[in-house]
Amino acid sequence: MSQLPVIVGFGGINPAGRSSFHHGYRRMVIDALDSARADRTYRSLASVMGLDMSRGELTPEQREYILEHTLIRRIEDGLFDIEKVPFNKRMSIAGSGGELSFVTRARQLPDVIPEQWSVTDLGDGKVKVTMADACDVLMPSHRRIDVSTAGQLPSGFDPSKLYASRNHPRGLQMAIYGASDALGSMGIDWQTVMDAVHPDQIGVYASSAMAQLDDNGMGGLLMSRADGRRVSSKNLALGLADMPGDFVSAYVLGNVGTTAPSLGACATFFYNMRLAVNDIKAGNTRVAVVGVAEAGLDPRIIDGYTTMGALATDDGLLKLDAAKGLSEPDYRRSSRPFSSNCGFTISESAQFIVLFDDSLALELGAQIHSSVPDVFVNADGFKKSISGPGIGNYLTIAKTLAAAESILGSDSIRQRSFVQAHGTSTPQNRVTESHILNETAKVFGIEKWPVGAIKAYLGHSIGAASGDQLIASLGVWNENILAGIATIDHIAEDVHDSNLQLQAEHMHLEPGAMDLAVLNSKGFGGNNASAAVLSPTVSEKMLRGRHGNAAWTAYLDKREAAVEKAQAYDDKACSGDISAIYHFDHNVMNGDDVEMSREAIRLRGWKAGVELTKASPYAGWMKD
Repeated sequence: MSQLPVIVGFGGINPAGRSSFHHGYRRMVIDALDSARADRTYRSLASVMGLDMSRGELTPEQREYILEHTLIRRIEDGLFDIEKVPFNKRMSIAGSGGELSFVTRARQLPDVIPEQWSVTDLGDGKVKVTMADACDVLMPSHRRIDVSTAGQLPSGFDPSKLYASRNHPRGLQMAIYGASDALGSMGIDWQTVMDAVHPDQIGVYASSAMAQLDDNGMGGLLMSRADGRRVSSKNLALGLADMPGDFVSAYVLGNVGTTAPSLGACATFFYNMRLAVNDIKAGNTRVAVVGVAEAGLDPRIIDGYTTMGALATDDGLLKLDAAKGLSEPDYRRSSRPFSSNCGFTISESAQFIVLFDDSLALELGAQIHSSVPDVFVNADGFKKSISGPGIGNYLTIAKTLAAAESILGSDSIRQRSFVQAHGTSTPQNRVTESHILNETAKVFGIEKWPVGAIKAYLGHSIGAASGDQLIASLGVWNENILAGIATIDHIAEDVHDSNLQLQAEHMHLEPGAMDLAVLNSKGFGGNNASAAVLSPTVSEKMLRGRHGNAAWTAYLDKREAAVEKAQAYDDKACSGDISAIYHFDHNVMNGDDVEMSREAIRLRGWKAGVELTKASPYAGWMKD
């Protein structure tokens, strides 16, 4: 019998704050929360932002600061100065009389002296260079960037300060924190998990879509020599797209099981989750840590997307609001899914979840936040352009609803489901995705399908974006609020919405009103992925039905300890004590720590071994 993958822990960081315990989602709907939950979320944000909480209660000024320095906003100087983005200006220079001379240090001469140069030694390590012809040079300069709004992590949060980061790229720093937060949310010690399974039954499915492109990663590798600097020995290694998973395996978990980083542009988180879900369903993995860390707020990356015409530029936003006569863009409303819009808003995020198979979840008394029975991926087929949309997303959405219907029945699909749209805020997406969702809703008899589009709050974090959607969906069930598309004041005329419910206002739900979340991602290049995520209530009902009342009662007794320990973690984090798990040069094993036999491999520190004697599914196929 197939195992059901259940989410037993989740965490991370994005422009809304810390993901665990739904704090990030609560920031998005904070205007609709009761005072107790709002206060808790303010404290969580104050903690990650490093604000002074010694007085006990936060001041009104601090609360206002928190609101202004989270979610989408004008890019702050902590990352780079949008008014003075450095670049090299190409110039051609020549002397007024045909010759040009200058003095420099001999050690600064190029290794290969150009033929048109004449070099004279002046002593004291200096030389005079005379050029007979014009020469092209690169002059350091700066400019104002065309895009000045983004989804930036909360002001004051610096993941490099949480552990010995040793010049790690920002994406890897975020991955360490995101995975640590997810583990803390479980309320179960990682050693307890290790003791309950075989070493090869744990898997890490994590990556980034764009790799690490800042100066500590691929950016430094590709630019250092051109800028007259040396390449670091770490640039290439730490810049690889699989490094978020590698770091989590090596420095957070000590994982010796599966590593399976996958890439799928904006659908990268779902690509990783699909591998994990399939491995758990097949019985190959019992514990899966799934995640993506993407640090896209770099002027070079922004320049690339701007040149593609993909981002909402300052000029584009001003044209949208021309009737208002604004002198500067409405930074908060740069992302307007399914409304009149002009491009997406880039963001940064690291999101991680921990999946158990359902039997292990009951055995360890893990909290069950939801379950993921299926993730579907389809390509677009032949394409007119690599960036253009195709038909693959019609397949993934329809297959997701059909799979969920086979579990829940048609009434749940029609009346008790919602969708988290990709919702990028581009003119093309609002037409194509709305048509896909609307037509699928018609086929499955959904009259008004509630649609969420959280990029209105967070922006587009590329590979981590679908992780943002998943974490937000968990928040919907916990808070009983589906966040409205708060940045819009109308639905664009070309949006297909006869069977969709698109609104700016938050949708308040009765507890247990939603059985299913359909999560959708349309990735660049034809990387389409959609996931069916079942509510905590439905997930628990399924497990109670599978394992029986006695096993369920025993599980509830064990779960109390996990809930209590997880709450203690949240209390600590909300009090200003945020930290990251980082085990460098810790418990390193070598050949002396491995004991091998024909039946199993045993490793120091693990209760169970890696079994080598397993029945083959191909037994009996060999014929004479």
